[in-house]
Amino acid sequence: MLALRRTTVETMPSRTLLATGLGTAAAAVIGSIASKAGVETWYPTVRKPRYVPPNVVFPIAWTSLYTDIAVTSAATIDRLRARDAAAAKGYTAALGLNLVLNAGWSWLFFKAHKLGPSAVAAGALAVSSADLARRTAQVSPAAGLALAPYPLWCTFATVMSTDIWRLNR
Repeated sequence: MLALRRTTVETMPSRTLLATGLGTAAAAVIGSIASKAGVETWYPTVRKPRYVPPNVVFPIAWTSLYTDIAVTSAATIDRLRARDAAAAKGYTAALGLNLVLNAGWSWLFFKAHKLGPSAVAAGALAVSSADLARRTAQVSPAAGLALAPYPLWCTFATVMSTDIWRLNR
């Protein structure tokens, strides 16, 4: 019975996963609120480089990335809490900043149509995402590797944002 109980507890989602899941979902919803009208009306009129993927790619990519962020961050925070509460708080703060930058980009780009500032914000998000992946890898190399697509995608988004700004000045 004890073995069954231990297995059940170990496989239950942690409160941390619930928190990181809610945090990433909030960033997604806040970003989507800003993006919806812009994607439908303004974005089709913007000059874009040829390498920009079709619109259908973005929700698929972001849903996968948000899931990845929530899961790897929860595991990292749980491990850090077990050995260094201050490091866990630092990681949590870095995650919070990252999610604010993430949602904020959509407001700058799609809602305010501020192409230059959105390119700068995308760069800040890429740096923040790389920092999050680095912090994750320090705790678990496997989790850090799992999170690696996030800063790569954000770097790609920075290049796209910068080229869209350049083409539309």
